Amino acid sequence: MTVLRETGLQQTGLQQVRLRQTGLRQTGLLQILAGLRWRGVAKLLVAVLLTGSQWGLAGSRVAEAQIQPYCNFSAEDITQKQTFLVGALQGDRNAGNRYRNLIEQHGDRLRRCRRESWLKNQAVWLRLYPCDARPGAIEYLMDQIVNRGYNQVYVEVFGGGQVLLPRAENNTPWPSVVRTPGFENRDLLAEAIAKGRERGLQVYAWMFSMNFGHTYAQRPGAEQILARNGRGQNSMTFNGATGINSLGEVVSEEVFIDPYNPQAKLEFYNLAQAIARRRPDGMLFDYIRYPKGNGNASVAGRVQDLWVYSPASQQALLQRALNPSGQDLIRRFLQRGYVTAQDIQDIATAYPLDGQPLWQGRSPDPLYASLTPDQARPSLQTELWQLSVAHAFQGVLDFLTAGTTPAQQVGIPAGVVFFPEGNQTVGAGGYDSRLQFWERFPSNLEWHPMSYATCGRADCIVRQVQRVLAGAPAGTRVMPVLAGTWGRSVSNRPPLETQMQSIRQSAPQINAISHFALSWQDPEGDRTRKSCRLP
Repeated sequence: MTVLRETGLQQTGLQQVRLRQTGLRQTGLLQILAGLRWRGVAKLLVAVLLTGSQWGLAGSRVAEAQIQPYCNFSAEDITQKQTFLVGALQGDRNAGNRYRNLIEQHGDRLRRCRRESWLKNQAVWLRLYPCDARPGAIEYLMDQIVNRGYNQVYVEVFGGGQVLLPRAENNTPWPSVVRTPGFENRDLLAEAIAKGRERGLQVYAWMFSMNFGHTYAQRPGAEQILARNGRGQNSMTFNGATGINSLGEVVSEEVFIDPYNPQAKLEFYNLAQAIARRRPDGMLFDYIRYPKGNGNASVAGRVQDLWVYSPASQQALLQRALNPSGQDLIRRFLQRGYVTAQDIQDIATAYPLDGQPLWQGRSPDPLYASLTPDQARPSLQTELWQLSVAHAFQGVLDFLTAGTTPAQQVGIPAGVVFFPEGNQTVGAGGYDSRLQFWERFPSNLEWHPMSYATCGRADCIVRQVQRVLAGAPAGTRVMPVLAGTWGRSVSNRPPLETQMQSIRQSAPQINAISHFALSWQDPEGDRTRKSCRLP
């Protein structure tokens, strides 16, 4: 059978990119079909020292009592470091020197602790806001992350229709996070990387991928770029399931693009290049999928349910035909969602030299000539459905490759974020509407399964992790993402430490875990940072 070819890269100005990912060669049609069949901050810090906070004294007492095994720092360490930071921000040189020495010491202690721990990497997901451009804000944030024992932080660089690039250097279609006059050259990502590394943190860049955000949809001509299903809907008009963002807020304004659209692919590639130039320690790609539907719309069971009706995707699907009769039959299938015996008779009459309809992934059937149209129709319709599903997912894979290529060209580790259930089959021939066939993701990427199950216990979360481990090729780095907070249950999930210990017991090969998100652990601090305004 013929393998589904990469599409769109040749038309997007990426001709110089040779996509050499090991996994890409394994995810063509043959394999896919097989898988189917912040000075004001000083005041804030002083207040923290005087009153304590979820991040300060009160929070650290809980941490000291309950999560010492996770490389967190004592209340005394935290108070001393905060005192020196406040002094440094107020112009005390001696405090500044002592502060710098202390963060270096803490970085060394953190590295030693992680080397000796079963959990070699413990990460937290972080969103930055405009107020984080104030003096001392990034330092304070990174200190708190270290205080909790994290040695990695995943900073959102593209999400909510905004990019974490300085306004003066932002050549992307999306607005910069910091847009206040006078701050045009502030590069929060570069600052976060530098300040994090000073403290022994690895700083990853976390990007939304196929979800381009609401601001993108307001651009002239965007309608042709957005993903569209067979009912003429895009993700804003679709009966989509609401999600939870990094603030723990319910969101529904997800704007998914057609991964086959060359303009979308080029714009995302250029954004990934701009992020890679800042040399984060890794780049993570989220939203490598289609929308999640509600109710019946959560299942893709007919071709009209698939997001293959935008101009670029539809054209690419038609081009997968290997002869005219194959293209004609694909077109009829897209238009109606099925083919009839009369359709098969019509194409046989119109294209007598073809013999039988062919497309990528379909081998000629030696018995086809002996079949009547009624006899040939069931298998042809099944194969057209499988071709359409494979085509939809191949677009996701090609888009992921376009994003990860800038990172891999300069040696930056790349990873993909996904839902363990996103690849499920449903009923007879149906699929989870996200079409997130993660088992086909390249195994040279880090795999970050969002293990967010809610059953009040850890066992359902563990089952999600085990499901991914069972489907991952040997040698794949699986790094589960957990939701929650320390020391208490939230949203019907047990405390983080309970979740981690359960994973350790059931999957001892796991040595890296991340926590979604910083905002969940300090919601009040997050709200303050978000609502604050730069001068």
